[in-house]
Amino acid sequence: MSRYAITLRTDAATDDNAVIGYDPPLRTYFIQGFEDPKTEQPVLWLGTQLEQYPTLQTLLADLDARGYQLDGLTAAIKADMGAEASRPSSPSLVERYGWPLR
Repeated sequence: MSRYAITLRTDAATDDNAVIGYDPPLRTYFIQGFEDPKTEQPVLWLGTQLEQYPTLQTLLADLDARGYQLDGLTAAIKADMGAEASRPSSPSLVERYGWPLR
């Protein structure tokens, strides 16, 4: 799983410790940001379901629709995540045993 530090912004707040990446077992791009100080869990956490964001463009479009902007997403980071996403992956445990996916 790749994880890259980026800056995530809204009109009201900025998170300089947000993380974007690719999760091979779920075959999805993900983003985490705006940690809740009480729980230490991200308030924003997208890409937690199987193939939720199969392309970086789908994740970025959803972020834009929700009013988030990214800084620090370099061409090198995009290339690294794209290379990871292009590698074939085995079916997940859930898929192998036929358990409900959603």
